[in-house]
Amino acid sequence: MSADAPVRLPAIAFLGAGSMARAVLTGLLQPGIAIDGGIRATNRSEAKAAELAELPGVTSYATETDAAANRIAVAGAKLVVVAVKPAMVPALLEEIADALEPGAVVVSVAAGVTVATFESLLPESVAVIRSMPNTPAVVGRAVTGVSAGTRSSESDLALAVSLFETVGEVLVVPEEQIDALSTISGSGPAYVFFLIEQLTAAAVDKGFTPEQAAVMVEGTFRGASELLAASDAGPAELRRRVTSPKGTTERAIVVLEQASLKSVFDRATDAALARARELAAGA
Repeated sequence: MSADAPVRLPAIAFLGAGSMARAVLTGLLQPGIAIDGGIRATNRSEAKAAELAELPGVTSYATETDAAANRIAVAGAKLVVVAVKPAMVPALLEEIADALEPGAVVVSVAAGVTVATFESLLPESVAVIRSMPNTPAVVGRAVTGVSAGTRSSESDLALAVSLFETVGEVLVVPEEQIDALSTISGSGPAYVFFLIEQLTAAAVDKGFTPEQAAVMVEGTFRGASELLAASDAGPAELRRRVTSPKGTTERAIVVLEQASLKSVFDRATDAALARARELAAGA
């Protein structure tokens, strides 16, 4: 996004301000983004609503002190981002259905909740887009999957893509792939942070201070990611370039291969996918 070509978006309402919505909302506050009508946000607690209200251009409402907060927030909003817990979605949609503007685009970030559920509870004049962003949206490095609903037009989908492109990269996928995408990019930052934790612990066990370990491990992850982004080579080739024949890295890679990390990631992402389906079923 270039400074001389600012992105313009219509009024946006965030219903629910958990970590995912907060990440996207924060990303929207970067320079070069103009939101006509501003951002409205609702949250259950008054304390969290007060925190959100301190952000520039954000009007915040607490549902615990204002029963009409969600309906007030969506009035006049062209984009409505539903970011409450999946189990709360049906009741929320019933609450706001007749307060939504005709032609509004409702964007779901609720894991596991289908387009069909949204469309069954909202007026036909409202389009639905399902999405799965991730928390690097805070620093403009999100990867977001979006899926069209049966009532959404190409321009509705383009608006949702524009929303998430302000905070990173966007993949448009069929809805049947969105839960699988959530197990890779949606949950992925947690996997990376977990790997960083474990390698940091290994460094500390080898006698480095936690501060030294953090410099080594975090710097290495950052540097390797930036090298990959800047290189024409893929990760397998870059790994080979570090792995000298009969060298120290080769010995380490052999141990990692013996740990069957691919199988571990298969099982981990399958577990996440199973949970997404449980959430969709209301479990």
